Amino acid sequence: MTWLSPTCSSFLALPLAAASFSGQVTLVDSLEPSVRKLKNYSGVVVWLEPVSGEARLPPPKTFTMLQKGKRFVPHVLAVPVGATVDFPNADPIFHNAFSNFAGQPFDTGLYPPGSTQKVHFRREGAVRVFCNIHATMSAAILVVNTPYFAVTGPGGGFRVDAVPPGEYRVHIWHERAPEATLQALTKRITITEPSTTQTAITISESGHLEIPHSNKYGKEYAPEPAERPGYRPPKR
Repeated sequence: MTWLSPTCSSFLALPLAAASFSGQVTLVDSLEPSVRKLKNYSGVVVWLEPVSGEARLPPPKTFTMLQKGKRFVPHVLAVPVGATVDFPNADPIFHNAFSNFAGQPFDTGLYPPGSTQKVHFRREGAVRVFCNIHATMSAAILVVNTPYFAVTGPGGGFRVDAVPPGEYRVHIWHERAPEATLQALTKRITITEPSTTQTAITISESGHLEIPHSNKYGKEYAPEPAERPGYRPPKR
C-alpha cells in the first residue's frame, strides 16, 4: 500500500484491491499561535480499523524521529504495531529520549552527538516522548494496530490509499484534543471503489490543559547544563 500525499505521512503495503479515504481536518478553539494565526492543522492522526476481523499488518519497518535544534522531528509520528523508531541525535549535544506514559515506557539513556538509539513498539497506544535533559523537547508517537493511517500536514489534508473495500471505523487522535472530543469523532464508514472521501473533520481543542511534565525520575527539571563534549547528567 502506498500513502501518497504532500500533506500526510507515507506507508507501504500491497493489497489486492484498493480504494482511498481522504479529507480535511480543521482545528478550532485553539490557544496555539500556529493554529490561530497560521492555520497550521498538522499532527492529527487518522486511521481505519476494520469492523470485522483485524487488519493485516505489514512487515516490520523502521521509522525515524530526528533530534535536531533541541526538537523532535516530526513532532507527531504514527507507526503500526511492531515498528521500530530510530532516534538519531543530529545536535552537537547529548540527548536522552524517554517516555513514562502507558503507551509504552522506554528510556534510550544518554547518548552523544552523531549516534542513535532504536525503540521497538509492540502494542498500540499514544506514547508521549520527552528528553531527560531538555524540558522543552516533546513529541508523540501514535502506535496503531492497522496499516491504514495518515498524519495531517500543515494544511490539514490527509489521504489513505490502497484500502481494501469494506466496513471500517474511523479513529482520530490529536494531542491537544480531550479524549471525549476524539471519541465523539469516531464513526463507521463503508469504503468502496474507486474512492471514499471524508470531506471535513472539525476538532475542538477546548478543554485542553497544558500539564508540565517531569524528568524520567519523576522530578522537576534542573536548569539546562552548559552543553559541552563529555557532559554527563547530574546524579539523582
